[in-house]
Amino acid sequence: MAEQDAKATHDGAGHRARLRQKLADAGGEALLDHELIEYLLALAIPRRDTKPLAKLLLREFGGIGGLMTADWQAIARVPGMGDTSVAAIKIVQATALRMLRNDVAARPVLSNWQALLDYLRADMAHLGVERVRVLHLNSRNMLIRDDHMGDGSIDQAAIYTREVIRRAIDLGSAALILVHNHPSGDPSPSRQDIDVTRQIIDAGKRLNISVHDHVIIAGQGHVSLRAKGLL
Repeated sequence: MAEQDAKATHDGAGHRARLRQKLADAGGEALLDHELIEYLLALAIPRRDTKPLAKLLLREFGGIGGLMTADWQAIARVPGMGDTSVAAIKIVQATALRMLRNDVAARPVLSNWQALLDYLRADMAHLGVERVRVLHLNSRNMLIRDDHMGDGSIDQAAIYTREVIRRAIDLGSAALILVHNHPSGDPSPSRQDIDVTRQIIDAGKRLNISVHDHVIIAGQGHVSLRAKGLL
């Protein structure tokens, strides 16, 4: 038994060494999805073969995007996952989002639209519930606050006009971009999405607060209500 354990440890070490060398030689693009997660988990669980666990996680959450955006408790319920291994996944997600958000904040948002979409997709496209956020901009269209207004049920999260406008007044916002996601995967706007956007536009006009857009993020892409001519 001891000999088998030693052999398993040796084989695992050799496999990880090969993954590490592939990463060093060719970068992350050279690794398959499960290999990325496998190696990440190996740093948190060094004495275990993490390949089966990596494949299980990707199946459970539908890929890397779903895994990274899953909440802590959902990941922790997967057999074999403890706090240290969950933390490894969530710290990677937090680091990636921080990098993307910093790119958004570095330049005027309207001239840096792709960076904004990259950030929003990374944060919201694979969520299992609706999330509402409001981006507050100054008069130069620089991001001054990214407000996570709350999460809703699997298919509904409320956007309250009064809350949005009150927050904009508190922050001295010159303009807003409304954002929410559709967990169904279809970014097509509902009648309610359009109506609440127009209500916020009307309320903002009286206070010289512009609403640049309402962006809906989903697994199948995104929709800009402004680009669709719906505002």
